[in-house]
Amino acid sequence: MDAQTYTTALAELRALRDEVKKAQAALARLETQRDKQIFALAGYEKAKAERIAPAAGLSLADIVRIAPHLAPQPLTAGTTPAAAVPAPDEDRPATADVPASVAEPDTAGAAAGALAPDLSSRPTAVPAPEPTPSAAPSERAPEVLTVGDGQARALPNIPEGAEGDAWFAHTPNLASTHPNFTQQARSTVFLDTHTGVLVHRDQTVRLDLHAPTAAAILEAVFTVVPDGVERIYITAGDPWHLQADQHPFLRDAVAAWLNAPIPGWRTDTGRGKDRMAGHFVHARNPVARYQREGGEQHVEIRSAGEWFDTTGASPAIVRDAFVLLWKALRAHWPDAVIMGSPSQTGRDLWTRTIPTKGQYADGYPVLSEELRGLLHATAGQGRTELLTPPRVPEQLPGLIEYDRTFAYAKHTWKSGVGTPQRVTAQRFAAWSEKEQTKALFGCGHWHVRVTVPDTWNHVGILPAPAPGDRAWHYPHTPGTTFTTWAGGPEIHTALTNPVQPWKIEILDGLLWTDGKPLDDWSKKLKEAWSSLAAQAELHGDPDQRLAAHLASRAVRALLLYGIGSFAQRPRMVNGTTPRSAERDVPADAEIIGFDNDTITWQRPTGFTRDPNAHPEWAAGIWSGARAALLSQRMREDNTHVGALHAPPGTVVAFRTDAVYLTSPQNWPYHGQPGEYLRKGQLTGPVPAPATEDELLALRDAGRTALQTPSTGQGA
Repeated sequence: MDAQTYTTALAELRALRDEVKKAQAALARLETQRDKQIFALAGYEKAKAERIAPAAGLSLADIVRIAPHLAPQPLTAGTTPAAAVPAPDEDRPATADVPASVAEPDTAGAAAGALAPDLSSRPTAVPAPEPTPSAAPSERAPEVLTVGDGQARALPNIPEGAEGDAWFAHTPNLASTHPNFTQQARSTVFLDTHTGVLVHRDQTVRLDLHAPTAAAILEAVFTVVPDGVERIYITAGDPWHLQADQHPFLRDAVAAWLNAPIPGWRTDTGRGKDRMAGHFVHARNPVARYQREGGEQHVEIRSAGEWFDTTGASPAIVRDAFVLLWKALRAHWPDAVIMGSPSQTGRDLWTRTIPTKGQYADGYPVLSEELRGLLHATAGQGRTELLTPPRVPEQLPGLIEYDRTFAYAKHTWKSGVGTPQRVTAQRFAAWSEKEQTKALFGCGHWHVRVTVPDTWNHVGILPAPAPGDRAWHYPHTPGTTFTTWAGGPEIHTALTNPVQPWKIEILDGLLWTDGKPLDDWSKKLKEAWSSLAAQAELHGDPDQRLAAHLASRAVRALLLYGIGSFAQRPRMVNGTTPRSAERDVPADAEIIGFDNDTITWQRPTGFTRDPNAHPEWAAGIWSGARAALLSQRMREDNTHVGALHAPPGTVVAFRTDAVYLTSPQNWPYHGQPGEYLRKGQLTGPVPAPATEDELLALRDAGRTALQTPSTGQGA
């Protein structure tokens, strides 16, 4: 083989690689569709893995991995015969012989007497109702959600002894502190790439965009605004989807749009203390960052959709919304500056509420990397779940959407501060019932073994690690036993819910001192939100009402994404490499896009030294929000609301802040954060949705049918 033949063969190999990439993308879509179909079939009460496996062309273990409750008896690791299952009110835990992957450590509980305390048998620890004496135990053995070769995703544990105790510390010389500088405002314009309408300050012009490429946008904008622009918000048009039909995934189309060469410009590498450099590849809301060649001009192109839904709003109204937002924030923060995204802005505003005197004048220290990694792996976000037949009727008698207004703002009044203490099974068992109750009401994150009551007939309460790529599911089958991590609010709900207390065994846990690190920040945002929501109701100008409504939604985004930014996921870095230099792609990188000229890749870099990383706060708020979807007390009305207060079989879906029911509920609503607003309603019969897309279509139809007159109340 000579050099020319070698070069030609390399080119052919690259072309083959591109075809393989496309085929893999198509195969991934088909496999996802297949797995969803299997999961739906598994919901049938008489479904058997032995019948589904050949129909799907998979092994029995593959089916069990997707639907663990279909595990046939030979694959179940040592299930206890039905006759050996203790009654639910016995002191001894009603568990089968548990596989090693879900069993607690050998040392965790032998000293405690019963391996771990059974909280449901001690109603004084948490004020829960006793199980009714007439409730007969189930005839089936408890079902363990880790099965044979088809194991569910394993959650990490804290190591035993000194190794695990060493995790309970803070990262040296890393803490959130009050800033000693003021953010600089950036010159901003608002552009609709569909119509070419551009708004700069109080001026509106129309651009001639022959094609909505990044090059055309920069050329047109800098022609009409010669004094310089630093941020371009796209209000409509989604120009990064220009060639979506030419790529297997939207991310590929976005990456190609971002990386297309622009004469006179290059990808921004950052400036000064600004660490935001390079493009951010996102299917819906990407960020393009450019720097002029040989100059100091920096500019970013990003979506206004990061802040709120801009549908039906002109660039002028979107600009007015940002002006109203800025004014509302300035009423509480004299140095408030709107940054590029709500997460950046929200977290910056929070740092300006950090006290400069008192106990935390030196800031809030950041947890050890080990504890941050544990929280990242074991603390999920909002609950998203669709219940399909036979759990709900094929034809629903109705579909009503109840959405919690400004939900996360309800759960920021208390968060854990300081170094957490470790609470092992032995230590928890040694505490008095009063101490146990106080701990479970406090700011904690608990490793627990859970058993669903034998007569349970409602939705699941606690999240469990799900098989496959799905993050979490919510076991509800009577007698099911599983091991998971959960926050204090959810544990409390499991023990005190209005239907029947669950069996909870504490295996390990983290317990913080109660504090209020987010309270001042949240109160100021709630006041800004209330002011803007009132303008959205009362202003005489329809355009200004819409602008105020969008601004109130932006405040919601500040809190929502600000909380999310505390979680600090392990960082993924995006990069590009010319195809002519593909050997320079990092060895640990994943190729996520390519075109004729450029390879786009991403690679993990672990946790950065972020002084504002507090996943313990995000985890506590998410746990509280998930618990409130199930049960929440409304003190003023002396009543409770939530899915567990609706009749069994009437819950159709959960979507983060919303619950979908088949019948209306008499839940009071006063427009306050955390309350349930009836946001949509369809009169039956309504076909039960089988997919998320079908649910969203019904949701939109229900909102239209209800014709809610108010735009200022929504969450």
